[in-house]
Amino acid sequence: MTAPLPGLTHRLEGEGPPVVLLNGGMMTFASWAPVVERLRDRFRVLSLDFRGQWLSPGVAPRDLAGHVADLVALLDDIGWQAAHCIGASFGAMVGIEYAARWPGRVLSLVAITAMDRETPEFRRQNVALAEVLAAVARGDAGARERFHEELVANVYSEVWRRANADAIAARTAQFSLLPREWFAALSSYLEALDGFDLNSAAAKVACPSLVAAAAADRVMDAARTRALATALGAELVIHPSAGHGLVVEDPAWLAETCRRFLDSLAPCT
Repeated sequence: MTAPLPGLTHRLEGEGPPVVLLNGGMMTFASWAPVVERLRDRFRVLSLDFRGQWLSPGVAPRDLAGHVADLVALLDDIGWQAAHCIGASFGAMVGIEYAARWPGRVLSLVAITAMDRETPEFRRQNVALAEVLAAVARGDAGARERFHEELVANVYSEVWRRANADAIAARTAQFSLLPREWFAALSSYLEALDGFDLNSAAAKVACPSLVAAAAADRVMDAARTRALATALGAELVIHPSAGHGLVVEDPAWLAETCRRFLDSLAPCT
């Protein structure tokens, strides 16, 4: 079922131990559908849009703590006192902050395509995206399409982009139809990541953890991803060819990786 709340719009599927999926900053929970299909026979899966994303109303918080507060409110509303957390990129960062602030409520953590702290290249990419978002806010012609083109170039591997060129072109055209409010929310997500450093939070994470990286990730630095795994005391697994958009590029690999990790926990509750 899909349920609109004053907080976050969400969907619950399957039966079993509770698993919550946390979006990347520019995702919507529909992006997780192929992963959910491979988990819901074994787990009760909660997917959601953070505030300011496609389906959740309201102004996006300008820090990770605000998103953690929204997540806690949603989990309280559906009656989940604890759950396994799987987050991609921005969602992984929210998951780390959540596990650090509410250790008793996180059974395990999977951090996908994430790193421990900001790098100069990450800052450069975010500044470039912020400049295009400012152009959208001014109403500049073609700014929405330019944003999508830059996003695609950063997020997806070259192999995936070539194989999906027609779909990418169609999606670029669709970006001209999106409302300014959606782009304004993205500015808040970028602001929330300004100068981020998760090492203090990672040191407080006590639950079993897994870090899933992508060999062709152009957003998250490989060395800093390894540093995050070390800080979490986590196993590190690396997809051999995907880019930052691992959830979209190879959901079958990702779902199997998550299942294997969750099934390794004894007991998986």
